[in-house]
Amino acid sequence: MTVESTAARKPRRSAGSKAGSTGAEAAAGTTGTEAAGTTGTKTTGTPRAAAAKATGTRRTAGANRTTRTRAAKKTSAEPGLVQLLTPEGERVENAEYDPYVAGVTAEELRGLYRDMVLTRRFDAEATSLQRQGELGLWASLLGQEAAQIGSGRALRDDDYVFPTYREHGVAWCRGVDPTNLLGMFRGVNNGGWDPNSNNFHLYTIVIGSQTLHATGYAMGVAKDGADSAVIAYFGDGASSQGDVAESFTFSAVYNAPVVFFCQNNQWAISEPTERQTRVPLYQRAQGFGFPGVRVDGNDVLACLAVTKWALERARRGEGPTLVEAYTYRMGAHTTSDDPTRYRHDDERAAWEAKDPILRLRRHLEASNHTDEGFFAELEAESEALGRRVREAVRAMPDPDHFAIFENVYADGHALVDEERAQFAAYQASFADAEGGI
Repeated sequence: MTVESTAARKPRRSAGSKAGSTGAEAAAGTTGTEAAGTTGTKTTGTPRAAAAKATGTRRTAGANRTTRTRAAKKTSAEPGLVQLLTPEGERVENAEYDPYVAGVTAEELRGLYRDMVLTRRFDAEATSLQRQGELGLWASLLGQEAAQIGSGRALRDDDYVFPTYREHGVAWCRGVDPTNLLGMFRGVNNGGWDPNSNNFHLYTIVIGSQTLHATGYAMGVAKDGADSAVIAYFGDGASSQGDVAESFTFSAVYNAPVVFFCQNNQWAISEPTERQTRVPLYQRAQGFGFPGVRVDGNDVLACLAVTKWALERARRGEGPTLVEAYTYRMGAHTTSDDPTRYRHDDERAAWEAKDPILRLRRHLEASNHTDEGFFAELEAESEALGRRVREAVRAMPDPDHFAIFENVYADGHALVDEERAQFAAYQASFADAEGGI
């Protein structure tokens, strides 16, 4: 199985790009000089926005219905984003953030590439296992590898992470065994790892609640006098949750050492970002009194630099930061979703040209930091990882069908007992049918 996207096998050239705005510009909301083709720089430049501007409506694939007109047309360009690697793999200078990656060696760049490739391979295997009935559900991170690996590698061991349910790349960076992530999705455990072993909290399914957990933990860190930082991951859809707004308020007022890392992958299931906000997401931080910055979420080097900056700021006692990683969800929201019903193939094709893995590979090759032997060894390693994950999942026990009735009430409940009995009778009916055949 390949470890890169279709774009990696058939490289596409996108238009030229530029250095993003500095962190100061991003925090102030000013617009930097822009160039066509820069990832996320212009909302009006995306295929989705262009279609909306031309027709005002959009047909969903496979359904004879017209989606609602976009809530608002954006007439001005959005601020530029921090970018250190263009989609063509060219290094871009940035006076504000270059110091945070100045010491990155060729070996470390290869390590970032390896992280992204293996994370994508694990994700692909998990998706296949769900399709084969081995997992109940899976939330793919396809396309978001740079945002997760870049931010994950910026963390110190004593920092603490509060993820959602899609941070498989961050879990990889924290040393969580990939197979431990799958037990919950198979229904055999409630998490699969000890959060304190890796300073990586259990996956959070409730949308946005982990930002409150992170804020409270960060407030505790500050009271303890520790110099560690906390990072909370969430998506563009979760930014509409009240929990996120409350966490912004508390973290700002109490100057909590927390970084809010929003992966804006453009779609909250089937709702586009423009239905979540009328301004770029990172600008929301201004109203709460702390800085926000938008980074190219498909640029692993930029994500590493910006996250390091935000974490160091938190450790110095300067309070929270909002980082918006502008990226794209290449696959479905989860394996129960069908993205062809609400978005166009040309939109995905445009983002494939900005593939995070292909981008770093181009940079490594252009800089003579690697050779074909490295890629061949990594391909073999990724296949071995896929086999290990597949064998581990199939060796897991089947979920206990009656576990759902346990721990609902501390002392039991008559209604739960009745439902358990009904379910037992239902299960027994299949055994009777099989016995009669």
